[in-house]
Amino acid sequence: MVMKASLQLKLGQQLTMTPQLQQAIKLLQLSTLDLQQEIQQALDSNPMLEVTDDDNEPADTYEPDFITPPNKDASVSTQETASETRERDEDFDSLQDNWSEGIPEDLPVDTAWDDVYQGSASSTYNGDQDETDFESRNTRSESLQDHLMWQLNLTPMSDTDRVIATTLIDAVGPDGYLTQTPEEILGGLNSEGEEGIELDEVEAVLKRIQQFDPPGVACRSLQECLLIQLAQLPRDTPWLPQARLVISHYLYLLGNRDYAQLMRRSRLKEEDLKEVIRLIQTLSPRPGDAMQSTETEYVVPDVVVHKANGRWRVELNPEIAPRLRVNPGYASLVKRADSSADNNYLRDQLQEARWFIKSLQSRNETLLKVATKIVEHQQGFLDYGEEAMKPLVLHDIAEAVEMHESTISRVTTQKYMHTPRGVFELKYFFSSHVSTDAGGECSSTAIRAIIKKLVAAESAKKPLSDSKIAALLGDQGINVARRTIAKYREALSIPPSNERKRLV
Repeated sequence: MVMKASLQLKLGQQLTMTPQLQQAIKLLQLSTLDLQQEIQQALDSNPMLEVTDDDNEPADTYEPDFITPPNKDASVSTQETASETRERDEDFDSLQDNWSEGIPEDLPVDTAWDDVYQGSASSTYNGDQDETDFESRNTRSESLQDHLMWQLNLTPMSDTDRVIATTLIDAVGPDGYLTQTPEEILGGLNSEGEEGIELDEVEAVLKRIQQFDPPGVACRSLQECLLIQLAQLPRDTPWLPQARLVISHYLYLLGNRDYAQLMRRSRLKEEDLKEVIRLIQTLSPRPGDAMQSTETEYVVPDVVVHKANGRWRVELNPEIAPRLRVNPGYASLVKRADSSADNNYLRDQLQEARWFIKSLQSRNETLLKVATKIVEHQQGFLDYGEEAMKPLVLHDIAEAVEMHESTISRVTTQKYMHTPRGVFELKYFFSSHVSTDAGGECSSTAIRAIIKKLVAAESAKKPLSDSKIAALLGDQGINVARRTIAKYREALSIPPSNERKRLV
């Protein structure tokens, strides 16, 4: 078989992702924090980029000399300027030498080191700010185990009991409950070579740890946790015996909110049971939560919406990213017809700087365009709240701005809008719809707002069931199934009607 080479012409279409397009897409989907890191990385790696503080100056208006041929007069003027600068520097150096000759080596000091240190500290402290300790804002928060170990070090114990106590503290979970039984802890101690320890010793040490702070720590069940906290209350606390009775024998009835059965078995009247429940509600079912400090996370909005002259206006947040421009000094070093390695490096960096600035401008323009269309569509929400939210999908905005849905998805992910009603992610304004009897549409966000409003206004003794909520929405012309109501209720973290029942 003989094979021969041949040429063939074929026409076809192919989508090519250029480096500029890839960079633009990458910047478009970055959050504010990631964008700031990307800009800082570009500033560190590209000498052609610099930050400008002049808002009136355009970001990139300089034309380097390899695009526009250099002017001969300009080169003369540059040489003259350089010579003048050199002479001025020489005069300044001679003046500085003459001035420093009259200064003695040792100067008299009329102040103490403490004064200098306090002055330095006070110069950076603003008395109008919150008087918050620096260490409390910048040090690592203490964990529950650290807090228990600190108390253990202050408690006199034998060496054997201290080993048991350390093992018990290690077995305490973040919620404050013991994650292992005393039998399992005893087995672990025996396997580690601590022989001769009995279960009674582990129980005795556990009782001592259960007296540590926070109250109820190292408990094995909710009932034990609440009883430990009741035992630490003063004996003259009102309704203390009744609360101990309810928790010891009828906690399951209290959890099921079967108040009728609870009053019959505990022989408490309704008013007395209300007082007992108030006392029990002051206890903590998760004692470990008192030691868990959550760090506050701040969201920087990308766009700001405000109302001026009766119209809603959308503006980009100028604080999310610094203004960049091409450094004119470095750009002037690029020569027109020089193919040296240094000139090629400067030329490549200049082109990358221009691409980066153009990608940032494209990102801001796209973000502002999409946010403006969202505000135009959701003016009812801005004026009246969540119940006036209209149905909106990505396809609607994509058609309005003549972009692809994937682009709209990138723009609205991890981008936030500051409105008079709060800060919301752009994704928040998109929701599905439910048809109404009048032929219109109601968004799922509006339905969730109505459910939240109905639950807030319900009777505590007779809360609304999912079927009843569906019926009330049907009276307003919104046809929603009971299962959909349950799904929306769970999304709002609203418990079922039997768990919302209250005596008070």
